Amino acid sequence: MRSRPGDPVDHAVSLDRSTVLDGAAVLGGVADVLARLRERRPRVHCITNTVAQAFTANVLLAAGAVPSMTHSAEEVAAFVGSADALLVNLGTLDGERRAAIDLAVDAAVANARPWVLDPVFVDRSPLRRDVAAGLLVRRPAVVRLNETEFAALAAAPAGPPETAALAAFAAEAGSVVALTGATDRITDGRRLAGVANGHRWMARITAMGCAGAALVAACLAVEDDAWLAAVAGHVVLGVAAERAAVVSSGPGSLAVAILDALSDLDSKDLHERAKVE
Repeated sequence: MRSRPGDPVDHAVSLDRSTVLDGAAVLGGVADVLARLRERRPRVHCITNTVAQAFTANVLLAAGAVPSMTHSAEEVAAFVGSADALLVNLGTLDGERRAAIDLAVDAAVANARPWVLDPVFVDRSPLRRDVAAGLLVRRPAVVRLNETEFAALAAAPAGPPETAALAAFAAEAGSVVALTGATDRITDGRRLAGVANGHRWMARITAMGCAGAALVAACLAVEDDAWLAAVAGHVVLGVAAERAAVVSSGPGSLAVAILDALSDLDSKDLHERAKVE
Protein backbone atom coordinates (compact mmCIF):
# COMPACT_ATOMS: atom_id res chain seq x y z
CA MET A 1 0.00 0.00 0.00
CA ARG A 2 1.39 3.38 -1.00
CA SER A 3 1.99 5.72 1.93
CA ARG A 4 1.03 9.36 2.04
CA PRO A 5 3.36 12.33 2.45
CA GLY A 6 3.60 12.91 6.15
CA ASP A 7 3.52 9.21 7.06
CA PRO A 8 6.75 7.87 8.62
CA VAL A 9 9.39 7.31 5.96
CA ASP A 10 10.64 3.83 5.19
CA HIS A 11 14.34 3.78 6.06
CA ALA A 12 14.81 0.66 3.93
CA VAL A 13 14.97 2.99 0.93
CA SER A 14 18.52 4.17 0.36
CA LEU A 15 20.57 6.34 -1.92
CA ASP A 16 22.19 4.53 -4.80
CA ARG A 17 25.82 4.69 -3.72
CA SER A 18 26.88 3.41 -7.15
CA THR A 19 26.04 6.89 -8.42
CA VAL A 20 29.29 8.76 -7.91
CA LEU A 21 28.96 12.53 -7.95
CA ASP A 22 31.15 14.06 -10.65
CA GLY A 23 31.74 17.47 -9.12
CA ALA A 24 33.29 18.96 -12.25
CA ALA A 25 30.37 17.85 -14.40
CA VAL A 26 27.84 19.15 -11.89
CA LEU A 27 29.61 22.49 -11.67
CA GLY A 28 29.66 22.75 -15.45
CA GLY A 29 25.93 22.10 -15.42
CA VAL A 30 25.40 24.78 -12.78
CA ALA A 31 27.28 27.35 -14.87
CA ASP A 32 25.22 26.40 -17.91
CA VAL A 33 21.97 26.81 -15.96
CA LEU A 34 23.01 30.31 -14.88
CA ALA A 35 23.92 31.23 -18.47
CA ARG A 36 20.53 30.04 -19.75
CA LEU A 37 18.73 31.88 -16.96
CA ARG A 38 20.42 35.11 -18.01
CA GLU A 39 19.68 34.46 -21.68
CA ARG A 40 16.01 33.48 -21.35
CA ARG A 41 14.96 35.73 -18.45
CA PRO A 42 12.18 33.41 -17.25
CA ARG A 43 9.26 34.76 -15.26
CA VAL A 44 8.74 33.22 -11.85
CA HIS A 45 5.40 33.69 -10.15
CA CYS A 46 5.76 33.82 -6.37
CA ILE A 47 3.13 33.27 -3.72
CA THR A 48 5.25 34.09 -0.73
CA ASN A 49 5.58 35.64 2.69
CA THR A 50 4.55 39.29 2.94
CA VAL A 51 7.90 40.21 4.49
CA ALA A 52 9.75 38.41 1.71
CA GLN A 53 8.20 39.85 -1.41
CA ALA A 54 10.47 42.81 -2.11
CA PHE A 55 13.75 41.02 -1.39
CA THR A 56 12.63 37.94 -3.32
CA ALA A 57 11.72 40.06 -6.33
CA ASN A 58 15.07 41.84 -6.20
CA VAL A 59 17.01 38.56 -5.97
CA LEU A 60 15.19 37.22 -9.03
CA LEU A 61 15.83 40.43 -10.98
CA ALA A 62 19.50 40.49 -10.01
CA ALA A 63 19.94 36.88 -11.13
CA GLY A 64 18.30 37.57 -14.48
CA ALA A 65 14.72 36.36 -13.93
CA VAL A 66 11.47 38.33 -13.85
CA PRO A 67 9.20 38.15 -10.77
CA SER A 68 5.44 38.43 -10.48
CA MET A 69 3.68 38.34 -7.11
CA THR A 70 -0.11 38.58 -7.24
CA HIS A 71 -2.16 36.26 -5.05
CA SER A 72 -5.54 37.56 -6.18
CA ALA A 73 -7.91 34.63 -6.80
CA GLU A 74 -9.28 36.47 -9.83
CA GLU A 75 -5.98 36.54 -11.70
CA VAL A 76 -3.44 34.19 -10.15
CA ALA A 77 -4.22 31.30 -12.53
CA ALA A 78 -3.62 33.53 -15.55
CA PHE A 79 -0.33 34.76 -14.12
CA VAL A 80 0.88 31.24 -13.38
CA GLY A 81 -0.28 29.87 -16.73
CA SER A 82 1.84 32.42 -18.56
CA ALA A 83 4.82 32.17 -16.19
CA ASP A 84 7.76 29.79 -16.55
CA ALA A 85 7.80 28.51 -12.95
CA LEU A 86 5.94 28.88 -9.66
CA LEU A 87 7.03 29.28 -6.05
CA VAL A 88 4.59 28.34 -3.27
CA ASN A 89 5.82 29.61 0.09
CA LEU A 90 3.66 29.04 3.17
CA GLY A 91 5.19 31.85 5.20
CA THR A 92 1.99 33.93 5.29
CA LEU A 93 -0.78 31.35 5.16
CA ASP A 94 -3.84 33.56 5.34
CA GLY A 95 -7.16 32.64 3.76
CA GLU A 96 -6.51 34.60 0.57
CA ARG A 97 -3.17 32.93 -0.04
CA ARG A 98 -4.56 29.48 0.74
CA ALA A 99 -7.17 29.94 -1.97
CA ALA A 100 -4.58 31.37 -4.35
CA ILE A 101 -2.21 28.45 -3.76
CA ASP A 102 -4.80 25.90 -4.88
CA LEU A 103 -5.56 27.88 -8.02
CA ALA A 104 -1.89 28.50 -8.74
CA VAL A 105 -0.87 24.83 -8.41
CA ASP A 106 -3.83 23.80 -10.58
CA ALA A 107 -2.62 26.22 -13.25
CA ALA A 108 0.99 25.05 -12.95
CA VAL A 109 -0.02 21.41 -13.36
CA ALA A 110 -2.41 22.16 -16.24
CA ASN A 111 0.26 24.12 -18.09
CA ALA A 112 3.18 21.80 -17.23
CA ARG A 113 5.00 24.52 -15.27
CA PRO A 114 7.53 23.37 -12.64
CA TRP A 115 6.89 24.52 -9.10
CA VAL A 116 8.71 24.70 -5.78
CA LEU A 117 7.18 24.13 -2.35
CA ASP A 118 8.71 25.99 0.59
CA PRO A 119 6.77 24.68 3.64
CA VAL A 120 7.76 27.43 6.04
CA PHE A 121 7.08 26.73 9.74
CA VAL A 122 5.10 23.53 9.18
CA ASP A 123 6.50 22.45 12.53
CA ARG A 124 4.64 25.30 14.24
CA SER A 125 1.07 24.65 13.08
CA PRO A 126 -0.98 21.51 12.36
CA LEU A 127 -2.86 23.49 9.71
CA ARG A 128 0.36 24.28 7.85
CA ARG A 129 1.48 20.68 8.05
CA ASP A 130 -1.84 19.50 6.61
CA VAL A 131 -1.72 22.07 3.80
CA ALA A 132 1.87 21.11 2.98
CA ALA A 133 1.04 17.39 3.02
CA GLY A 134 -1.80 18.04 0.59
CA LEU A 135 0.51 19.98 -1.69
CA LEU A 136 3.13 17.22 -1.63
CA VAL A 137 0.60 14.85 -3.19
CA ARG A 138 0.52 17.21 -6.18
CA ARG A 139 4.23 16.59 -6.74
CA PRO A 140 6.22 19.81 -6.67
CA ALA A 141 9.45 19.56 -8.64
CA VAL A 142 11.44 20.64 -5.57
CA VAL A 143 10.65 20.81 -1.86
CA ARG A 144 13.05 23.17 -0.08
CA LEU A 145 13.01 23.08 3.73
CA ASN A 146 15.11 22.98 6.88
CA GLU A 147 15.66 20.06 9.26
CA THR A 148 12.84 20.99 11.63
CA GLU A 149 10.37 21.35 8.78
CA PHE A 150 11.54 18.06 7.30
CA ALA A 151 11.02 16.25 10.60
CA ALA A 152 7.47 17.62 10.81
CA LEU A 153 6.54 16.51 7.28
CA ALA A 154 8.38 13.20 7.19
CA ALA A 155 7.60 12.24 10.80
CA ALA A 156 11.29 11.37 11.08
CA PRO A 157 14.52 13.32 11.53
CA ALA A 158 16.65 13.92 8.46
CA GLY A 159 19.65 12.42 10.21
CA PRO A 160 23.14 12.56 8.76
CA PRO A 161 23.40 12.46 4.97
CA GLU A 162 24.40 8.81 5.10
CA THR A 163 20.93 7.81 6.35
CA ALA A 164 18.07 6.95 4.03
CA ALA A 165 15.50 9.44 5.34
CA LEU A 166 15.99 12.08 2.65
CA ALA A 167 16.11 9.52 -0.14
CA ALA A 168 12.97 7.81 1.11
CA PHE A 169 11.09 11.07 1.36
CA ALA A 170 12.18 12.22 -2.09
CA ALA A 171 11.25 8.88 -3.66
CA GLU A 172 7.84 8.83 -1.97
CA ALA A 173 7.04 12.45 -2.83
CA GLY A 174 8.37 12.14 -6.37
CA SER A 175 10.18 15.42 -5.76
CA VAL A 176 13.71 16.64 -5.29
CA VAL A 177 14.32 17.45 -1.62
CA ALA A 178 16.63 20.34 -0.78
CA LEU A 179 17.46 20.29 2.93
CA THR A 180 19.05 23.56 4.00
CA GLY A 181 21.72 23.89 6.68
CA ALA A 182 25.42 24.60 7.11
CA THR A 183 25.77 22.27 4.13
CA ASP A 184 22.66 22.05 1.98
CA ARG A 185 21.76 18.46 1.03
CA ILE A 186 19.94 17.94 -2.25
CA THR A 187 18.61 14.58 -3.40
CA ASP A 188 16.20 13.08 -5.88
CA GLY A 189 16.31 9.75 -4.05
CA ARG A 190 19.21 8.53 -6.16
CA ARG A 191 21.72 11.35 -6.41
CA LEU A 192 22.90 13.35 -3.40
CA ALA A 193 24.85 16.60 -3.51
CA GLY A 194 26.11 18.74 -0.67
CA VAL A 195 26.50 22.48 -1.24
CA ALA A 196 28.63 24.17 1.41
CA ASN A 197 28.59 27.72 0.03
CA GLY A 198 27.10 30.66 1.90
CA HIS A 199 27.82 32.93 4.85
CA ARG A 200 26.68 32.93 8.47
CA TRP A 201 25.06 36.38 8.11
CA MET A 202 22.51 34.95 5.68
CA ALA A 203 20.64 33.46 8.66
CA ARG A 204 20.17 37.00 10.03
CA ILE A 205 18.48 38.41 6.92
CA THR A 206 14.73 38.06 6.64
CA ALA A 207 13.49 36.50 3.39
CA MET A 208 16.85 34.95 2.49
CA GLY A 209 15.41 31.43 2.49
CA CYS A 210 12.30 32.55 0.61
CA ALA A 211 14.45 34.22 -2.03
CA GLY A 212 16.61 31.10 -2.28
CA ALA A 213 13.54 29.00 -3.05
CA ALA A 214 12.50 31.50 -5.71
CA LEU A 215 15.96 31.26 -7.26
CA VAL A 216 15.58 27.47 -7.42
CA ALA A 217 12.28 28.02 -9.24
CA ALA A 218 14.04 30.30 -11.72
CA CYS A 219 16.61 27.59 -12.40
CA LEU A 220 13.79 25.05 -12.89
CA ALA A 221 12.34 27.32 -15.55
CA VAL A 222 15.41 26.72 -17.75
CA GLU A 223 16.53 23.24 -16.63
CA ASP A 224 14.46 20.06 -16.92
CA ASP A 225 16.61 18.11 -14.43
CA ALA A 226 15.06 19.30 -11.16
CA TRP A 227 17.99 17.96 -9.13
CA LEU A 228 20.52 19.98 -11.14
CA ALA A 229 18.27 23.04 -11.01
CA ALA A 230 18.08 22.79 -7.22
CA VAL A 231 21.84 22.39 -6.93
CA ALA A 232 22.32 25.38 -9.24
CA GLY A 233 20.03 27.62 -7.21
CA HIS A 234 21.86 26.83 -3.98
CA VAL A 235 25.34 27.21 -5.49
CA VAL A 236 24.51 30.51 -7.19
CA LEU A 237 23.08 32.11 -4.06
CA GLY A 238 25.80 30.70 -1.81
CA VAL A 239 28.65 31.88 -4.02
CA ALA A 240 27.03 35.30 -4.39
CA ALA A 241 26.80 35.57 -0.59
CA GLU A 242 30.47 34.69 -0.16
CA ARG A 243 31.47 37.32 -2.70
CA ALA A 244 29.17 39.85 -1.05
CA ALA A 245 30.56 39.17 2.43
CA VAL A 246 33.97 40.41 1.35
CA VAL A 247 32.60 43.94 0.93
CA SER A 248 30.03 43.84 3.76
CA SER A 249 30.19 44.79 7.42
CA GLY A 250 27.12 42.93 8.63
CA PRO A 251 23.75 41.45 7.60
CA GLY A 252 22.30 44.75 6.37
CA SER A 253 25.08 45.54 3.95
CA LEU A 254 25.28 41.85 2.96
CA ALA A 255 21.65 41.88 1.78
CA VAL A 256 22.40 44.73 -0.63
CA ALA A 257 25.77 43.34 -1.68
CA ILE A 258 24.21 39.96 -2.53
CA LEU A 259 22.08 41.68 -5.17
CA ASP A 260 25.18 43.29 -6.65
CA ALA A 261 27.07 39.98 -6.60
CA LEU A 262 24.20 38.11 -8.24
CA SER A 263 23.96 40.63 -11.04
CA ASP A 264 27.49 40.02 -12.32
CA LEU A 265 28.13 36.46 -11.15
CA ASP A 266 29.84 34.44 -13.86
CA SER A 267 31.21 31.01 -14.63
CA LYS A 268 34.65 31.97 -13.32
CA ASP A 269 33.18 32.84 -9.91
CA LEU A 270 31.33 29.54 -9.78
CA HIS A 271 34.35 27.46 -10.69
CA GLU A 272 36.60 29.25 -8.22
CA ARG A 273 34.23 29.30 -5.24
CA ALA A 274 31.68 26.49 -5.55
CA LYS A 275 31.86 23.84 -2.83
CA VAL A 276 29.89 20.85 -4.14
CA GLU A 277 30.44 17.39 -2.72
